[in-house]
Amino acid sequence: MMDGAADLKRVKFYGAADLASHWHLERIAYLIAHFDTTDVPPTVVDAIELHNVHSYIEAGVLPLTYSPRERATAEALAPQLRAAVSKFFFGFNDTNVAARLSGIPYYYRFNLLELLGRNRAFERCTPEVMLPALTEAGVNLAEMLDCKKLVSTYDSHIRDALLADARNAEHLIRKYLQKDVSSELYVPKNFTSFDAKELLSNYLDSEDANLNFVRLIETAPIDVQTGIDARLKLKAKRRSQRMVEELFREESAMKIKTGAEVRLSDSQREPAKTELDDMVTTHTYSRSWLDGTLDKASILNNFQHLFEFADDHALLTLPSYPSELGVFERFMTTTGRRDYQIGAAFRAKEISSLLQTRLYQDYLSSKDIDLETVISWFFDSYLVEEFGALNFSFAPSAPASSFLEKARHLFAEMEGIVNQFRLYVQEGELDRELLALTSDPVAYRQIPSLLNGKYVYATDHEEIHGVLHTLFSDQSGLTYINDTLHDSSAARLLVRNEISYTDFAVHQQSIVDKLIHLRVLEDTGARVQIAKTEQFGLLYRLFARNAATYHRLSREGRTHVDAFEARGWVTRSSSLLTEAEASYFNYFLNKTEFSNGPELRNKYLHGSQAASASESEHFQTYLTSLKMLIALVIKINDEFCLSMT
Repeated sequence: MMDGAADLKRVKFYGAADLASHWHLERIAYLIAHFDTTDVPPTVVDAIELHNVHSYIEAGVLPLTYSPRERATAEALAPQLRAAVSKFFFGFNDTNVAARLSGIPYYYRFNLLELLGRNRAFERCTPEVMLPALTEAGVNLAEMLDCKKLVSTYDSHIRDALLADARNAEHLIRKYLQKDVSSELYVPKNFTSFDAKELLSNYLDSEDANLNFVRLIETAPIDVQTGIDARLKLKAKRRSQRMVEELFREESAMKIKTGAEVRLSDSQREPAKTELDDMVTTHTYSRSWLDGTLDKASILNNFQHLFEFADDHALLTLPSYPSELGVFERFMTTTGRRDYQIGAAFRAKEISSLLQTRLYQDYLSSKDIDLETVISWFFDSYLVEEFGALNFSFAPSAPASSFLEKARHLFAEMEGIVNQFRLYVQEGELDRELLALTSDPVAYRQIPSLLNGKYVYATDHEEIHGVLHTLFSDQSGLTYINDTLHDSSAARLLVRNEISYTDFAVHQQSIVDKLIHLRVLEDTGARVQIAKTEQFGLLYRLFARNAATYHRLSREGRTHVDAFEARGWVTRSSSLLTEAEASYFNYFLNKTEFSNGPELRNKYLHGSQAASASESEHFQTYLTSLKMLIALVIKINDEFCLSMT
């Protein structure tokens, strides 16, 4: 057997496209040349290595120096390699398994379990012998749960092993609750939902509980299979609260101030100014600008353009977009399978937008203007006068109502507005009697549009995903030329600098060649640059907002959409909200799509909000409902404006 240092050179198959493949080619050639068809591998490590060599041959990954004859010889050898490996593993039994399973490198453990299962070693060996031998060899319970044949053969013993330690609940959490888990874990057939509930409950009681996993239980959907019910979720919520309190009980030696501030300025000339001091964002607005925009239309416009609730194409800025997530947030955070993925950027936007809504509401009140009355004007008067859209209505909440009552009222009115718009699109008019006969629940993803093919979305086509990643991702291979020539994305690097083709490294030039071939970039000789401005703008929207509004694009921009459709890069569909915008509403209001949201609409309309909630908490919910209602106003206004052009 080879020593530890030599084991690092053992052949391991990670996949035909893996960059590590070329490191093994020399040893693969050596093992093929010295393989004796009459021999059985002397150790389990040798047998597993031959299995990996067989995988390379099957995948057609062989030394480039091979002649056609040598390649044919290697391919003909593959069945004999497999037979030799199988012969070794068929020799496992209770008398030799412990001795044979010694000295296995960690990177061969998955192969070990795979080959033991394939060659029926689990059936020949009793669990009392096999399981301790695997444990002694360094195979942990998580790796065992990754082997379906082991779990199904030793189901009772694996069940007992799971229940033996509360920390094993983390395996269930990864299987059922955590998003983007790389491997599939199997649980024994006789592991019941009662077992799962007991294990999760014990985990919540244990000192070793991880806050990230506790939160996944707290936000998980109720499910008989996972053992999660309302009582367990409540227990997780209370444990989570205690853990957070413990984290902040002692003052940290380093205090980091984060958040947002909003201010009015009597001297500022520009309508709005944003400054970032460390991690605190300060938004300052000109009082003279607000004083000069007190008509109802301008008040609503200020939410879109001054407070930037939406961009110039009326795409909401409020949702959590993948493009805004940091590297750590994308790859290192523990996220549930039905979680709305949020990060620092989303939290900052939420704080800012709530403060902006609060500031403006207070400012308008000082001018004897009620914001809800402005919203009522939009539906009762503006839609009629500007677009001839009759019978829309919105009833403001009573001024003397509590914030609990106001929040409930706005959530109900929000659904009423959505149903009114839906019926208007479907029927071409809003018949109030017909509306009274419809009581369908609101599905934010399915609110129809007045426009055909309104939104443009990137498809799953490999090319468009490669283009978007290469141009805009901070993980692109084109963000760095040298220590003085680099940026957060390839697009920023190319726009801000004159970079010639020869400035790129050889491995980068192949990527540039592909983008030039796809007519995304062009090489003028002096520099590599963005090929077409309108096309670039379209690509950026697909990356940053996950969508583009077809009817807001220029004629040239629409031509690019048509060309992308012909390539299979994009598709078009119609709805009031983009997919990202609909997810944003679902996250806050209900549990149709996500399990980690506040579920405000359901709780407030059903009277199931926490009894201990203070008036300030109800006020924050009211501001959230007001903000989301204004977002709907922005989207509906955009619909009518575009439908008239």
